[in-house]
Amino acid sequence: MTSLHGAATSSTQSTDDSDSYISAEKLLLQKAQKDSFPEEFKSLASERPLPSNSRLASLSPEYDKNIGLIRVGGRLRHAKHMELDAIHPIVLDPQHNLTKLLIKDYDASLLHPGAERVFAELRRQYWILRGREAIKKHQYTCMDCQKWRAKPNIPKMADLPPARLRLYKPPFYSTGMDCFGPFTVKIDRRTEKRWGIVFKCLTTRCLHLDLLESLDTDAFLMSLHRFIARRGKPFELLSDNGTNFVGGDKEMRAAYEAMTPQLKEQLAEQQISFRFIPPGAPHFGGAWEREVKSVKQALKVVLKDPTVTETVLRTVLTEVEGILNAKPLGYVSSDVSDPDPVTPSILLMGRHDSSLPQVLYDSSNLLGTRRWKHSQVLAGHFWSRFIHYYLLNLQERQKWRKDGGEIGLDQVVLIVDPQLPRACWPVGKVTNIFPGLDGCTRTVEVQVHNCTYVRPVSRIVPLPKLSDDDPIEPTN
Repeated sequence: MTSLHGAATSSTQSTDDSDSYISAEKLLLQKAQKDSFPEEFKSLASERPLPSNSRLASLSPEYDKNIGLIRVGGRLRHAKHMELDAIHPIVLDPQHNLTKLLIKDYDASLLHPGAERVFAELRRQYWILRGREAIKKHQYTCMDCQKWRAKPNIPKMADLPPARLRLYKPPFYSTGMDCFGPFTVKIDRRTEKRWGIVFKCLTTRCLHLDLLESLDTDAFLMSLHRFIARRGKPFELLSDNGTNFVGGDKEMRAAYEAMTPQLKEQLAEQQISFRFIPPGAPHFGGAWEREVKSVKQALKVVLKDPTVTETVLRTVLTEVEGILNAKPLGYVSSDVSDPDPVTPSILLMGRHDSSLPQVLYDSSNLLGTRRWKHSQVLAGHFWSRFIHYYLLNLQERQKWRKDGGEIGLDQVVLIVDPQLPRACWPVGKVTNIFPGLDGCTRTVEVQVHNCTYVRPVSRIVPLPKLSDDDPIEPTN
């Protein structure tokens, strides 16, 4: 008897709690409607017509005396298989705090689906004016929704950097470099791997290819010495954050610091400046990344056998280098009266193609008999035609024409990592920004726990502002 009496008492208490919850919900909804539609509530409660400028006129609203709330009258009152709340939902204003809490609750209970899913569930009981707009506005400020759906804000394409505009400078004055491969070569009866390295003049588009025995620092430094011996010392080298490039920079800096003060003074003007693009931003090095693609395409056509000797591979790389240096810059006209197109070979060899004979000039020409004057005139012709027929074509922005918005300090962001599922992308705060020459920020420093990462803006997703109680941790 005691257990039965206890069960009856528990059931009665549960019923009382349910009634209290329903009564509180009605009171809150009444308060929301009186705050949002005061004139309509008074008119409908006293059975008077609505004002002519009422926002509810298209809904044919009705006053439900049983619960004291305004419902949609609508045109579905003859639907027999629908519930009363679906036929006559309760009207709410999108700007009221209660409506925002309802949207938040439905969004969380449905595990943050799309706006249409939340909208359909709300319509089964509530009619929110401009409901889709209100739901999308909430999801735009919802941390969990943005973690799964937000995209990076791509900034507008930057102006050409100084490295692309080193006019009247020797070839490879500003050089971008990258490695590609590996390739399999035959040595005696065994096979080994080799890698290619591309040096790309960022201004004149000249190309230099070499072969690496490995991807370590020593192999890169020896390749750099061969490049300097054949093409001259560059003013700056730009690359990604490959360990061989970073290691080469450290080795050269350490060697320079170990020199005597007198020797340092003599070599101070001969230093090569290393510049690295942000990690995870290959589009920052698009000038040489595109050439890597061209080299790979040419090698696929030439190398029928995937495994060749090292001598054959080195020869093919040199031939590919000559083909790409003979590639015209800009638009090629089909009119025979137009001048020949500008190619990097003109500046490197004084002719359009290595297979063509050297141009002969008569004695009446201003070239004279000195080779240096000959080369200077050829270089002058190249730069004149380079500026008139190619450089002006670089004015257009082919993509990224609109600014995606600025990233500020302490902005909460999601770091994009294509090698991980989105649920594992880390969340952090922006601790430093690096504006470009035009004032637009394209690279930021993000702190995740005790680590900092430098990432491009195109690889981070801005998130809504966190409250003080929300921890910054990777999504689960």
